[in-house]
Amino acid sequence: MKTTITQFKSYRSEMNDKILNSGFNDFKKFFALDNKAYIDGALPAKMKELMGLVASMVLRCNDCILYHIDRSIEEGATREELLESFNIALIVGGSIVIPHLRFAMEQMDALFSEEK
Repeated sequence: MKTTITQFKSYRSEMNDKILNSGFNDFKKFFALDNKAYIDGALPAKMKELMGLVASMVLRCNDCILYHIDRSIEEGATREELLESFNIALIVGGSIVIPHLRFAMEQMDALFSEEK
């Protein structure tokens, strides 16, 4: 059974709440650090999300890829900006990135369709 974007977001939110409310404070510290890394600074949040997307594709994490595509679009990324980011991931990571490129294309199309 294929997971929808809505199911992914719901599961992610539910599990993040469970992790953050587990009573283990080191989780909260890491999540705060991660969140802070992607806010506007010398680099705009959109660029940081696109950088996170490239890293996620090279590291081959589909959950991360979907998250960063979604966040990039929320920050105003265009289809062309995403495609160029996918290409950088492909150049850096090589052919092993191709299955994740397929996933990224599918998710990007779904997210842009969801906006309409």
